[in-house]
Amino acid sequence: MSFFVTPVVDEWGDTTYVPTAAGLTILIVIIIAVLLLGVWIFGKNRQFSAKQLAFTALAIALATATSFIKVIHMPMGGSVTFFSMLFIALVGYWYGPGPGLTAAFAYGILQMTIDPYILSFPQMLVDYVFAFTALGLSGIFTNAKRAGLIKGYLLAVFGRYVFAVVSGWVFFGIYAGDYGFKSGLIYSLVYNIAYIGIEAAVTVLILFLPPVRNAMEYVKRLAKS
Repeated sequence: MSFFVTPVVDEWGDTTYVPTAAGLTILIVIIIAVLLLGVWIFGKNRQFSAKQLAFTALAIALATATSFIKVIHMPMGGSVTFFSMLFIALVGYWYGPGPGLTAAFAYGILQMTIDPYILSFPQMLVDYVFAFTALGLSGIFTNAKRAGLIKGYLLAVFGRYVFAVVSGWVFFGIYAGDYGFKSGLIYSLVYNIAYIGIEAAVTVLILFLPPVRNAMEYVKRLAKS
């Protein structure tokens, strides 16, 4: 196990695990394999779509880049970023739930390589795999007649919020008392809405602007043409 990850003691005395060079290599291979498999399975007529892969890769790259722009950084993890969740939700909006969930899963693995905070395997699954994969739920509204992107984005963010709450309650609820909460669940509900909710609210307000809405529709037509 130590060949792929290195144990590191954080400032609170918890042991977290950071991928080694070999671990990073394996994770990058997994990301590429997931994207290629997703495009093959969910592409038009189940054929490889270079254009779909290119747009998906671009969305993941933009989400990753904007995830580093932390407007607000929370003390126990989580940040208000520069619309990083939107870029992942766009893949589902363009191509549907299958490609959306695939891209979101790959993005979760990527986040685990660049900003890991891993206490245990179950916590890793909830925080990185399940929470980020939920952003692909936006694809459920890919064919919506009105406000498909906003509906899809809100569903995607809610999915991530649910898993973030579960993680905060189960794995980090012991810190609730440090912030004046008697209940780990209430602590997690409040803590996670403080950053996920703020970013979602600002994003939705931006998406309601007619120029932005028109631009998003144009990009969707371009991605699907």
